[in-house]
This record gives sequence, C-alpha cells and structure tokens, in this order.
Amino acid sequence: MTPLQKVAGLAVLTLVLMVGAAGVTWQVQDWRMGKKLAEQAGLHKDDLSRITLAAAAQARTEQNKRLATEQQLATQDQQHTKELSDAQRTQAALRDRLATADVRLSVLLAEDPAGGCNVPSTSGAVGVVHAARRAQLDPAHAQRIIAITDAGDQGLIALRACQAYVKTIAK
Repeated sequence: MTPLQKVAGLAVLTLVLMVGAAGVTWQVQDWRMGKKLAEQAGLHKDDLSRITLAAAAQARTEQNKRLATEQQLATQDQQHTKELSDAQRTQAALRDRLATADVRLSVLLAEDPAGGCNVPSTSGAVGVVHAARRAQLDPAHAQRIIAITDAGDQGLIALRACQAYVKTIAK
C-alpha cells in the first residue's frame, strides 16, 4: 500500500470513527432526554389525576347539595299543597253551612237605627257584645265574602310558598 492510500484510509477511518462517535453521542443524548421526558410525563399524569379527583369530589359535593335542596323543596311543596287543600276544604265547608243556613254572617252596626246612639269606638272586654245591634247579611253576599276570603287565603299560602322557595334557593 502506498503512503497516499494509507493516508486516505486513515482519513476515511477517522471520518468513520467521528461519525460513529457522533451517532453514539446522539444516542446517549436521546436516552437522557427520553428519560427526562418520561419523568415529566409521569409528573404531568399525576397532576392530572389529582386535578380530576378534586373536580370529581367538588362535583359530588355540588350534586349532593342540589339533591338536598330538591328534597327540601319537594317537602315544602307538599306542605304548601296540604295547607292549600285544607284551606279550600275549610272554605267549602263554610260555604255549605252558609248555603244550608246552618250559619249566618252578620255585621256589627256602627249606629243603632232604633235609638240613634253610637256604638263606642273602643272595644270592651273580650267576648260577645251584648247590647250592640247586628245586621245579618244576605246569603248571596255572604257567599261572595267567603269567596273573597278564600282567594285571599290562597294568595297568602302562595306567597308563603314563594318566600320559602326563595329562602331555600338563596342558601
């Protein structure tokens, strides 16, 4: 072999060794970075797992609160429905008693038409006013008055139901 061939072979060998060393260096670097990326991926996975568990716990808490509120609203609705039906039943019984003349509505007269004397404006002892004159209402008028009080009772019950609903929701 000629010296020129030896130098050329040596140059080629040096070049091959340099390329091989660079390849090994890249491989080692790839292994190091791969290991770091795997560690970061594991940490990221752990963080996501903790976040997911916290979100699920919060969602369960909110769902339990919503269910408790719904149950409380259902109980209140049943209570107000019962109050309304009781008031309607009471009003119906009073209307029936008025229709059969079992009971009559009367009003206290402010003036005594026979004697011309006024009824005192201050109330006396608790009980029935003995000397005051009363006028009985026509049954048709009494029925209308009962209908008005029935509507008022229903309105008050509905108002209490709305107030209870708002208090429950505002919690």
